[in-house]
Amino acid sequence: MAERVAGPEIERLIQLLARMPGLGPRSARRAALHLIRKREELLGPLADAMHTVRDRIVSCSACGNVDTRNPCTICADPRRDQTTIVVVETVSDLWALERAGATRALYHVLGGALSPLDGVGPQDLNIEALTHRLAAGAVEEVILAVNATVDGQTTAHYVTDMIVHFGVRVTRLAHGVPVGGELDYLDEGTLSAALRQRTPF
Repeated sequence: MAERVAGPEIERLIQLLARMPGLGPRSARRAALHLIRKREELLGPLADAMHTVRDRIVSCSACGNVDTRNPCTICADPRRDQTTIVVVETVSDLWALERAGATRALYHVLGGALSPLDGVGPQDLNIEALTHRLAAGAVEEVILAVNATVDGQTTAHYVTDMIVHFGVRVTRLAHGVPVGGELDYLDEGTLSAALRQRTPF
């Protein structure tokens, strides 16, 4: 068994960092050492920011986004298109779409995707809240921005079945050749989807 090279406080910091996505034990040690070396510039402010977020973070009661206010900054923005809702699986998907700046619509976070193998059923997702939003009558279009996986597509079909009677237009993200993509490097499923969803030139 390897001996500890630091005190228990530093070892705990390393263990906690190692739980982060994309960080294993080795990269967690490097990150911890960097934070310790830059403790005045990074460690103190990071600890303060994390403390503040821990105390103030809330889930938006309207869309499921995380923020320090409820409703969240996006839902509270009057400049948003109130007639369109983009349905995503996770908050990280919402943030990715916001970074792209592709839409000024509202969002709805499902909190995952249907996955019978993992025991995730409709009751585990934030679908009922979506139906309540549609029942208000202001929404004209729902864009299903779920992942192009089997679970994502299953979720999209289920959500469509649940909301079709509201009379809203239901669309989904196009799947196909990415910008800058070379055909030789794409998988067969992506190429097939691109051909099926071809558009006029």
